[in-house]
Amino acid sequence: MAQANGGVIGPVNDPVIQNELVTTVTATGTFTTGAATTNITELLVIGGGGGSAVSGSGGGGGGGYRTASCISVCASTGYTMTIGGGGGGTPNGGAAGENSVAAFPSNPITSAGGGAGNFGTGGNGGSGGGAGACGFESPGNNNGGSGNTPPTSPAQGSDGGGAQRNQGGSGGGGGATSAGSFANSGNGASGGAGTISCITGSPVRRAGGGGGGGRGNGHHGGAGGPGGGGCGNNSPTCNTNAVNGTANTGGGGGGGSAGLPSPYPAPTKSTTNANGGSGVIIIKEPEVKTASGIWSIESVYENVKDGNWTN
Repeated sequence: MAQANGGVIGPVNDPVIQNELVTTVTATGTFTTGAATTNITELLVIGGGGGSAVSGSGGGGGGGYRTASCISVCASTGYTMTIGGGGGGTPNGGAAGENSVAAFPSNPITSAGGGAGNFGTGGNGGSGGGAGACGFESPGNNNGGSGNTPPTSPAQGSDGGGAQRNQGGSGGGGGATSAGSFANSGNGASGGAGTISCITGSPVRRAGGGGGGGRGNGHHGGAGGPGGGGCGNNSPTCNTNAVNGTANTGGGGGGGSAGLPSPYPAPTKSTTNANGGSGVIIIKEPEVKTASGIWSIESVYENVKDGNWTN
């Protein structure tokens, strides 16, 4: 006996459902929406991480971390995506990371570059850079840079860690989730943690701060913040030189050790600065649901009820 089809002549079919389309943008260019797209369901924009100095530097701050959803777009239209580069560094101080911009006219999103890790006060940015203490023997502290600069809601990042002047260790750069740690000894402090996102289908942490540099040999640098932050010079988890932030995560660069003379000899002084990691933009478009062939009334009803039917 033939299967009942609710009065419609033809086979009983199941709907064809395509997975959501996720595009990761790692270089400045034009993003073109899918042919059937009317909105972006989820968006992640991360600025470039801050850089650090060659020696005696706080860690660079992680790039600003911002998200959005339900952004109205026009089908098959190109939109400019700008990916912020990571900040570099010099013997005299680090440089801030560059901004990343998703230029959707209905809701443009800009994430600031991370603040620079410096000898003195850390630089401001998406997350703040860590402070250095090299050459400051007076009492008191140097402050880390301010995160969430310019301000957004929710906040796009955290503050960089400060440093006690007469100790020599440098503060960690701020991360998207937590501030950089304060340095109150000759050792560099850890960078702040980045934020976990599942936009690509699996959990990934991004926009961590760089670890601060230590005072010299025998005083290690700080660990990089989870989420792409680079380690400080001679960190227990790093090699001799400070380490760059991870590309396309917005991680801050690790700080170099000061290499002060005896009683802090420095045969392992950092000889290169650490750059921040470049930023990234990740775009998720809605799934496309198609209904091909001839459908029974029962099948149409079930798929409309389950939200799997498009006109």
